[in-house]
Amino acid sequence: MSNEIWVIADMKMDGSIRKVSFEALSEAKRSMQSKIGGPLCAVLMGSGVADKAEALGKYGAEKVYVVDNAHLKDFNPDGYVKALSELVAKHQPHIVLAGNTSFTEDYIPRVAARTGSGLAMEAIDMGLTDDNRLTVKRYSHSSKAISEIEFKAGNTMMATIRPNTYKEEESPVSPEVINEQVDISDADIKVKVVNLETKMSDRPELTEAERVVAGGRGLGSEENFKYIYDLADVLSAAAGATRAAVDAGYCPYDMQVGQTGKAVSPTLYFAVAISGAVQHFSGMGTSKVIVSINKDPETPIFAKSDYAICGDLFEVLPVLSEELKKALAE
Repeated sequence: MSNEIWVIADMKMDGSIRKVSFEALSEAKRSMQSKIGGPLCAVLMGSGVADKAEALGKYGAEKVYVVDNAHLKDFNPDGYVKALSELVAKHQPHIVLAGNTSFTEDYIPRVAARTGSGLAMEAIDMGLTDDNRLTVKRYSHSSKAISEIEFKAGNTMMATIRPNTYKEEESPVSPEVINEQVDISDADIKVKVVNLETKMSDRPELTEAERVVAGGRGLGSEENFKYIYDLADVLSAAAGATRAAVDAGYCPYDMQVGQTGKAVSPTLYFAVAISGAVQHFSGMGTSKVIVSINKDPETPIFAKSDYAICGDLFEVLPVLSEELKKALAE
């Protein structure tokens, strides 16, 4: 086994690299690389992606393994499993990290099974034992407890990390680009991508946004979510929601923040008509500034907020949106 640490670059539909990949590189450099003593590497898979290597070097990747293959142009688990499995078997990295996204949740467990690697999903904290075995903490029991996993020695150790758990930190280097050839044939691809449809929005992506405005079941209806969208647009923010609001049909599932939704860590988080259940807080609790609006003075979210506004949201939000418009215009 080598002493290399790998981070898998997770790509967006537009071909850019997700922020969670830079978070993983930054944390590996901060807390693992000096102890293990090997190079920090990235793995870039796709079609026409070689030009993204420099972006990974900006966050400390000294080597970038590139698998550029036409069969990897559109995401499919079969091609990605074969490509990454062959790379892991060939180079036997010490640790492989990836962001916990819908894509990696699909193919990383299959790679671990093929290569005999240990795997922990959705890490919220990572460390190393004295003999450089990976330890991972992750939420369990509806985020009411945290379990700790300690890997055995001998095989590659793999983990996915919860997005927005770590801070990305630039540490620029000029990476060595290593082009890897993986033979992927039509017969290897059992899942055929027939069509890709991207939901277009003028708002930033929820997991990448610096500002988020989220609403809860207290809004009362799908129509009332326009108050959330209006404030989000004033702040150039993403719009989010609690599971209760999503289950009630007030907004689509892709807006859900929390344990069973998306994890966010913006600079500013507005929690509107949200009680602050632990399942929701686990997905946004690392926000730098939390502003809550609720008519219940005893709501738990107030104790976790930097600023709390006790009042009727239908009276507060229109005034707040107008005042923010004026302030931002100035």
